Amino acid sequence: MQIDSAQLDTFAAVIDEGSFDAAARRLRITPSAVSQRIKALESRLGQVLVQRTKPARSTEAGEALLRLARQVDLLEIEAVAAVKGKVEGLRLPLAVNADSLNGWFLPALLAVPPELVTAFDVRQEDQDHSAELLRNGTVLAAVTADPRPVQGCRVQALGKMRYLSVATPQYAERWLTGRPLAEALAAAPMIVFNSKDMLQHRLLRKVTRRHLDPPVHSIPAPGPFVRALRLGLGWGMLEEEVAAPDLAAGSLVEVANGKYVDVPLYWQHWKLDSAVLDALTTAVLQAAGHGLRTP
Repeated sequence: MQIDSAQLDTFAAVIDEGSFDAAARRLRITPSAVSQRIKALESRLGQVLVQRTKPARSTEAGEALLRLARQVDLLEIEAVAAVKGKVEGLRLPLAVNADSLNGWFLPALLAVPPELVTAFDVRQEDQDHSAELLRNGTVLAAVTADPRPVQGCRVQALGKMRYLSVATPQYAERWLTGRPLAEALAAAPMIVFNSKDMLQHRLLRKVTRRHLDPPVHSIPAPGPFVRALRLGLGWGMLEEEVAAPDLAAGSLVEVANGKYVDVPLYWQHWKLDSAVLDALTTAVLQAAGHGLRTP
């Protein structure tokens, strides 16, 4: 069974843009034509492929088709580039965790030859969840904490990010001094990046061997997260490289001295014969070698 390329492109556009109307504008066709193509594709495959929500999302059945659409699009653009001698319209979707984006990762993008890619579409996603974006076809490659390769992907170890538990001296004096650490941490406010960020909870279990439920502030942006720590809003986990200057200056102190959480990171990308994926992989491995602890 062959899949109509126009229907496949339309399906990917609906998922990318989040609605039939937005997909129609991108493809320069009418919303009615978009709807007809999606219905024809779903009828041909005998499966509902698009959740008619706001935004529109792929169903589980549609994820394999979305992966196919991404792969076909990449290979078609690279084939045309090989003929014409230049890349046109290659926007490469990637998933990277916030701390890697804030640290070692971005130089890798600069190392990819500009003639291989038009633009990067970087999605910020927690390292424990980024593999799902590969699985459902949203991205072509990802920094992930999962060493198990997503079906159809290659995986390579990058190294480890080390996180230290830190707070201001004033915060430590108020909340942590004068009582056992486990007891203090049960009541001391802590800061997390978002609901997916479990680093602080991992440190709690490592130090106390207990499940604690302290007050939690959620600060979902790297810059404000660090600022909140420096202001003394709570304690939290900070990358070793970022924390080092503040620890040396005494503006931050370790909450659990000598305890840390290491997060192994992996690079996963689809198994495609692609010049841009090969070049990006080489650049990512080199940047990780400079910015991460050895695996």
